[in-house]
Amino acid sequence: MTRGSNFRLYFAARTTSLLGDAMIPVALSVGVLDAGYGATGVGYALGAWLAAVALCMLFGGVLADRFTPRRMMVLADFARFGLQALTAVLFAVGTPSLLLIVVLQFLSGAATAMFQPGVASMVPQVADDVQRANGTLRIAESMAGVLGPALAGVLVSVSGPAVVFAIYAATYAVSGACLLALKLDTAPLAMASSFLGELAAGWQAFRERTWLWSVIAIFGLYGCFVVGTSLPIGAELVIGHLSSTALGLGLAAFGAGGAIGGTVAIRFRPRRPLAVGSIGWALFAIYPLIPALEPTLVVLMIGWSIAGAGIAFWSVLWSTTVQTQVPPDLLNRVYAYDVAGSLVTMALGRTLAGPIAGVTGAVPLMVFATGLGLVCAALLLVVPATRRLQVR
Repeated sequence: MTRGSNFRLYFAARTTSLLGDAMIPVALSVGVLDAGYGATGVGYALGAWLAAVALCMLFGGVLADRFTPRRMMVLADFARFGLQALTAVLFAVGTPSLLLIVVLQFLSGAATAMFQPGVASMVPQVADDVQRANGTLRIAESMAGVLGPALAGVLVSVSGPAVVFAIYAATYAVSGACLLALKLDTAPLAMASSFLGELAAGWQAFRERTWLWSVIAIFGLYGCFVVGTSLPIGAELVIGHLSSTALGLGLAAFGAGGAIGGTVAIRFRPRRPLAVGSIGWALFAIYPLIPALEPTLVVLMIGWSIAGAGIAFWSVLWSTTVQTQVPPDLLNRVYAYDVAGSLVTMALGRTLAGPIAGVTGAVPLMVFATGLGLVCAALLLVVPATRRLQVR
C-alpha cells in the first residue's frame, strides 16, 4: 500500500470521527436538558469528558510509544464506539441517570486520551508532505465544525438525541476500521524502563526543547485568558445583542475561516514557522473583541472568519513543527504533554470566565482578552528560541 493510499484511509478515519465529535455537544446538551438535569447536568457531562482527557493524556502518550500509536488509536475507537452505542441505547429506551451519563462520558474521554497522542506521530507515517497533510486535515476539521453541529441540531429536533449518539458511535467504528486497514512498517518500541521512567523521559525531551516549552508556557496565558474566556463570554454577548441564530452563523463563519487558514498554510512554507505563526495568534485575538463591539451580523461573521483563519494557520504550522522537530520515538509522549497543558489552561479559562466577568463586566474582559492575545503573539517574536527556530 502506498503512502497516498495510507493517507486516504487516515483522512477518512479522522474526518468521520471529527464529524462525530462536532455533533456530540449538541446531542449531549439536548439529551441532558430533556432529561431534566439542567445546565448544571450539561456542565457535569461535558466536564467529565474533558477532565478524563486531561488526566489520562500523559499515560496515552507512553502507551502509544510502547504499543504503537495505530494500535492504541484502533482500541480507543472501538472502546468509544461501544460506550457511545450504549449511550444511544440508554436514551432510546428511557431516561438514563445523570451519574451514568457522566461515567460514560468520562470513560469516553479516557479513551480519547489513548487516541489523541497518536494523531501527531501518525501524520509523518502516512504522508510525505507533512505540512500539506496537516493543512488538509485542518480544513476537514474546520468543515466538520461547521457541518457537525448543524446536522446534529436537525437530527435532534427530528429524531431525538439517541439517533445522534448512534451516528456518533458509528463514526468511531468507521474510524477504527480505516485505521486498522493501514499498512505500516512500524513496530512497538523496545522500552526497557518502567512506565514512570518512560513518562519521565518524555518530560525530559519536552524540557530540553526551549522552543517547545516556551510556546506552551506562553499558551498558558493565551489559552486561559484569550481562548478559554472568550468562547463562553463571547457567546453570551452575541446572544444578548443579536440572537442564538446569529451565534450559530458566527461559529459557522469561524469554521469556514479555519478552512481558509488551512488552505493558506498548505501553500505558504515559512522558513521560521513559529515566528510567522504568531500572525495566527494575533488574528484570533480579534475573536473576543468583535462581540464586545456590539457588531452587526455581517461584521460578526467577517471578524470570526478572520479569527478562524488565524488559529487554523497557526495550528498547521505548530503541528508540522512538532512532528518534524521531535524524534519519532519520543513524539507521542512529547505531544501528550503539549495537548494536556493546552487542555488544562483552556478548561481553566472556561471555568474562570463567568466569575471574572461578574467582577469586571463582560465587555472589559473581552477587550482585555484581545490585548493579552496581541501581547502573547508578540512574545512568540521576543523569545529567541521561538523566533529563530527554522524548518528542517
